[in-house]
Amino acid sequence: MQLTGTFLDEISHDIPHQNWGPAEWAQDFDSMRAIGIDTVILIRSGHKRWLTYPSEVLVSREGCHRPPHDLVDLFLSLAEERGMDFYFGTYDSGKYWADGRFREEVDLNRAAVDEVWEKYGARAAFKGWYLTQEVSRRTKGIIDLYATMGRHCKSLSGNLPVLISPWIDGAKSVSSYDADIVKTDAISLAEHEAEWGEVMAGISGAVDIVAFQDGHVDFHELPDFLAVNKALADKYGLRCWTNSETFDRDMPIKFLPIKWEKLLLKLEAARQVGVEKAITFEFSHFLSPNSCYPQAHHLYKRYCEYFNIQP
Repeated sequence: MQLTGTFLDEISHDIPHQNWGPAEWAQDFDSMRAIGIDTVILIRSGHKRWLTYPSEVLVSREGCHRPPHDLVDLFLSLAEERGMDFYFGTYDSGKYWADGRFREEVDLNRAAVDEVWEKYGARAAFKGWYLTQEVSRRTKGIIDLYATMGRHCKSLSGNLPVLISPWIDGAKSVSSYDADIVKTDAISLAEHEAEWGEVMAGISGAVDIVAFQDGHVDFHELPDFLAVNKALADKYGLRCWTNSETFDRDMPIKFLPIKWEKLLLKLEAARQVGVEKAITFEFSHFLSPNSCYPQAHHLYKRYCEYFNIQP
């Protein structure tokens, strides 16, 4: 199983910005395409006051900063030139849904995606939606948020697919701002299955694809969690991808590119359970030959060597 999709982490809160312009992004899209990536997913179109595109809705309603460049337009153009699919990531207020005010988060996002669809919906590369509010558990209100936003995005766009990428509340599920790298109150496999069975039952028909992040459980546990995720997705009519993280959660330095052996182990585990597609968070920082991290350049080389790719 090879990586065929990546998130675009332009609005981040725990990974350093690379300060790329159009030329650097074009070079990186070429590097993505060279290893077979055909899908790019904007992780979020905005977070708190920071935006990827000039949204009149979010500038007026949330006091967001007007960005100097329209990165959504740039990413769509780069994807179109290379025959790639682009998934638009919704807005994360950083406050409403985090405080349990899910209705306010939904109302704001509905207005924003209406604006986005009017502005970019006719673009050839616009192939789907990503609901950026990520959770690991059956958080109160999350089923309604996913279901309401998923249905709205699909009705607006002629049923384009909707993607979510939750994480697993495993031993490595610790805050990026916490010095610890493991915790003791990890979720059990049975609890994960029960909670996500309820979530998937509630979002079936509104969300099309689920791609669980694969870095929050230990490597020996991952095959069992992947198998449960695939079985639940099949049961409730969702497509099952894997979000194979290309950064390492096993070190106190957060975050650096992952060891190649670990990435290979995770991809092989996903292949064995029949996952449809492997995407990653995220190519540009952690796997790209253009990354600010030298370790990423070497990971790209090892990846290409293993899969006999001539970039």
